[in-house]
Amino acid sequence: MSPDGSAQRLGRVLLVSADPLVRAGLAGLLAESGSTVTIEPAVPVDAVVWDTASAPPPPLGPGGPPVLALVQGEQAARAALSGGAAGVVLRTADAATLQAALLAITRGLVVLEHGFASLRPAPESRPAASADAFTPREREVLALLARGLSNRDIADALDISAHTAKFHVNSILQKLGVERRTEAVVRAARMGLVTL
Repeated sequence: MSPDGSAQRLGRVLLVSADPLVRAGLAGLLAESGSTVTIEPAVPVDAVVWDTASAPPPPLGPGGPPVLALVQGEQAARAALSGGAAGVVLRTADAATLQAALLAITRGLVVLEHGFASLRPAPESRPAASADAFTPREREVLALLARGLSNRDIADALDISAHTAKFHVNSILQKLGVERRTEAVVRAARMGLVTL
């Protein structure tokens, strides 16, 4: 439902399927959600529903509309995602699932059928800041991190509060583009900021 209480509607959806029965069934399901359905690839659309079992892939990737792949199993799901599909659901999905998945991919989200959670792409690592982006104090904290010291031990060693030590550690993690202290030490060592 939208904030005003009305059902959210999809725009125009392209169906890519060589099976006329599947096309008819999908067209019926999508029409229930208020979508305008087309099988003409030349028409501008907001999303694509691709039946992987009966048709070759439509154009996938940046610049085109997001693609929801209908799959029969995990292998087909993996292939569709690696090819650029924005989401995968089983071919047996009901109208509510299809509508929710299509709304999600048109908003830039990745959709995975419940059983395919293991196929979730790994988050892209953030690029690290350059070595000169670190303050002298952050370099001191990095050196102590490399020795395996806790925030409390870092605070004691530098005669600062534990809160300040934690602030410096979080700043270092952010600048290095990592989430864990050990990753920070490894990346800092590769950048020549610390010696192990």
